[in-house]
Amino acid sequence: MIKQLAHICIHAHDLDETARFYGTVLGLEKGFTFEREGRTFGHYFKLGADTFIEVFEGEPGDVGNINHVAIQVEDMDGLIARLREYDVDVGEKKLGADQSWQVWITDPNGVRIEFHEYTESSMQRIGGICKV
Repeated sequence: MIKQLAHICIHAHDLDETARFYGTVLGLEKGFTFEREGRTFGHYFKLGADTFIEVFEGEPGDVGNINHVAIQVEDMDGLIARLREYDVDVGEKKLGADQSWQVWITDPNGVRIEFHEYTESSMQRIGGICKV
C-alpha cells in the first residue's frame, strides 16, 4: 500500500525568495505551479522518483513551518480500509485540483498526514500550471 514519501509542504514567508532558493540555489526543477485567478500562490519542486517539496504562500501568522507530510500510496481504497480497521479517523477521499487522489488523517501527535495516489493525469506526472 505505502509506496514512498510524496511531498512535504512548507509555508513560505516570501514565495519568490523561497522559489529562488529551491529552484536556483538548490537547483531543483520546478514540477508545476499553483495558480488561482491568474495569480501564482505555490510551487512543486522535484526531488526525484515522484517525491516533491510543495511550497505555498504563507498566511499571516504562519511561521514558515512544515504544514504536512504526504505519503504516496498505490492502493488508496485498501489503505482507507486498513486505517478504519484500526479506528483511525479518515477524511473523505477526493480528487484534488492536481488530479491526484488524496485522503487526510492526523497522527497521535497532531501531525497532519496526506495520502496521495497519483493518476495518469496527476500534475506531479505531467507538470504545468494547476488551476485551483
